[in-house]
Amino acid sequence: MLPLNRKKIRRVIGYGLVFVFLLALAVPFAPSLAAVDQPPLKGQLEGNFTLLDEPVPAPNKTMSGEFGEAVSIADYRGQVVLVNFWATWCAPCVREMPSLDRLQAALSAEGFKVMAVSIDRGGIDAVLPFYQRLGLENLAIFLDPRGEYAQEYGLRGLPSTYLVDRQGRLVGGSEGPLEWDAPEVLDLIRYYLADKPKDS
Repeated sequence: MLPLNRKKIRRVIGYGLVFVFLLALAVPFAPSLAAVDQPPLKGQLEGNFTLLDEPVPAPNKTMSGEFGEAVSIADYRGQVVLVNFWATWCAPCVREMPSLDRLQAALSAEGFKVMAVSIDRGGIDAVLPFYQRLGLENLAIFLDPRGEYAQEYGLRGLPSTYLVDRQGRLVGGSEGPLEWDAPEVLDLIRYYLADKPKDS
């Protein structure tokens, strides 16, 4: 049996205790792996934007574009899409539209699309003058005058907004107006923009 070196044992135990102490101090300040991989919901998004536990396929019903062409969310597969339902008579919608326009301008080069879907019964005749009056230059026009596309989302009020990832899956949404070009919104959308399609 080897003789025990008590000094060496005490030194090893001492180093071990110091290490454990330092580790205990560091743990509260170290982000957990789970937290790092979670979509960031900060600022105005906290409590106002709900993420689904599991993404689901986004509704793919067609609607009309500005020139009467049939369009659907499938046309933007591979991009991150923010689907926003609004109307010209909805005061909170009017308030948030300029921020959606700025959001589209800020992220369009990164593979992002805002689908601002008007449910105005007057269609393009109601929407086009509204765009011109507010100086909206970056948002494409999408029309759902019968509310058929809105029904697919179970729309309960305006404005309502839904986020769709590059794989065409609905990941979350919000009800009510937000400042869509705020830094925390850019962070959330860029989280999904970073998830490149598998075939890219």
